[in-house]
Amino acid sequence: MRMQWDGFLTAVQERGEYSTPQEAERAARVVLALLGAHLVGEARAELAARLPETFAMVLLNPLQAREPLSPERFIRATAAWIEGATEQTATWDVSAVLSVAADAAGEDLMGRVLLQLPPGYDLLFGRPQPATPGTGEPQPS
Repeated sequence: MRMQWDGFLTAVQERGEYSTPQEAERAARVVLALLGAHLVGEARAELAARLPETFAMVLLNPLQAREPLSPERFIRATAAWIEGATEQTATWDVSAVLSVAADAAGEDLMGRVLLQLPPGYDLLFGRPQPATPGTGEPQPS
């Protein structure tokens, strides 16, 4: 089921502790545009179908990425796209937006989304995965 605009933005604003909906919207647009560059196929389409239509379009028309970004580089890229942001504030932005997106996605879809991303994104989505014994790598959901 598609999240409504107000519900999504309110959740991002609350989690990010933004003083205005405009700040939450700016963070959501940047983070989802960067995320969209890392997802392909059915998982990206399904996630888009659960987001408010405007944000779905942002996810489906992403910023271009030449290679998958590690979580650390994803945060640095977010900081670069948000005026006045630091890596610390970008971490906050990414966490606020991706945790709301994860809530909209649900566990099954999030498992498939995380399989497309480099290790460590589970923490950005607020969905830490248990490590596979002996490897330290997250177990597939």
